[in-house]
Amino acid sequence: MRKFDTKVQHLKYKVLREVARLAWNDTLLENCIDIPKTIVPGNEPTMRCCVYKERAILGERVKLAIGGDKKNPNIIQVIEIACDECPVSGYEVTNACRGCLAHRCEDVCKKGALSFDENHVAHIDKSKCVECGACAKVCPYTAIVKRTRPCQNACKVKAISMNEQKAALIDNNKCIRCGACVYQCPFGAISDRSFIVDVIEIIKKSKREAGGKVYAMVAPSIASQFKYAKHGQVITGLRKLGFDKVIEAALGADLVALAESRELAEKGFLTSSCCPAFVTYINSAFPNLKEFVSHNPSPMALLGKVIKERDPEAKVIFVGPCTAKKGEAQREEVKPYVDAVITFEELQALFDSRDIDITLLEESGLDDASYYGRIFARSGGLSEAVVQALDEQNIDFEVKPVICDGIEACRMALLKKNKNILDGNFIEGMACIGGCIGGAGCLTHGEKNKTEVDKYGHEAKDKKISDAVNN
Repeated sequence: MRKFDTKVQHLKYKVLREVARLAWNDTLLENCIDIPKTIVPGNEPTMRCCVYKERAILGERVKLAIGGDKKNPNIIQVIEIACDECPVSGYEVTNACRGCLAHRCEDVCKKGALSFDENHVAHIDKSKCVECGACAKVCPYTAIVKRTRPCQNACKVKAISMNEQKAALIDNNKCIRCGACVYQCPFGAISDRSFIVDVIEIIKKSKREAGGKVYAMVAPSIASQFKYAKHGQVITGLRKLGFDKVIEAALGADLVALAESRELAEKGFLTSSCCPAFVTYINSAFPNLKEFVSHNPSPMALLGKVIKERDPEAKVIFVGPCTAKKGEAQREEVKPYVDAVITFEELQALFDSRDIDITLLEESGLDDASYYGRIFARSGGLSEAVVQALDEQNIDFEVKPVICDGIEACRMALLKKNKNILDGNFIEGMACIGGCIGGAGCLTHGEKNKTEVDKYGHEAKDKKISDAVNN
């Protein structure tokens, strides 16, 4: 069974796997320069115009795999040398132009951007065009089309433009770190920084110095991943990697559900705080609504705090589908509780860097959380949990949730709240379509992921939130 959706993901994985192999063996610094030749061993290119460019791009991928540009605070970064194959975005005249006599496109353009060659075929002057689209609307042959680069089309917060070299340029003030552009770029020219080497060093140091326990805090969306193996085998694989404890982030979700429901009842209106990309979006695009964001930390941060309070020497590694979680872990208020974040893509690379075939392992049990904590992984799950938490705490409050599946739905809900026309008192914001199961760091994406998460929820020993927390 295929482990990844796309060949771009597989290429990224191969770089991560080779970096991890060297890091385990303490030979990363002296040998990382050889990784491009390991992946493309011959003199013939496999993806690009020449083997030298291909290896140069792989070299940039290696840099991201060992931490990326530290001067750039953004988790999402552009490999400029790899970003040169997409056509420039904007309106273009296609070969459907018949060189008609009417010239409606010219007449309607208020900027004088349309001209015609000796064959009467239209041309658009990009320096004058303001992307209004008026010419496209009046063309009788539909010969003028708007081309949008995949990364720009994927970025619903309009954080991506083009620099002078026509490579993607990310506005860090607008970017919400959701990673949609990472998953949608057909050339893998946009990627997330990796902390896989940091995780390896934490595990190695713990074993070498007999230090504090290393916890793998696993996101509930893992139930929809690693479909070629059983869930319990993945948990065993984490322990074979060197993690002392494996714990469900869904237990943190249970804790959040209890606290957030009380806060909602007290304040009367709230937006969720579980999705860091959604919270970042509110802070950047709707700063006047910041007061309504729940004061509760995310499940990752809250459970990390609980672990560290009980075991101050512990190291906490979050394993999940989310690139925005990497950014959240860098925040000053979260740093003390979460030591590193890796994605499911990176976990697969870790398994294979140690030659761990999880399909051959016995299954390990993992039952820390309730059904409601586990369904946080998909859109609508948080709202269901809040309703349940109010009921379990005997709090008389009617929740009218506005479930936002994807950042565009979030934007519409926030706009309505701005205008005081929102029919609801609790905005559940998920930046990725489907919720966490649609995160950029997933191995696979698809409709079946929701079913798998619900199934995983029903397998929980504790059906009530309070039971899971008390246990």
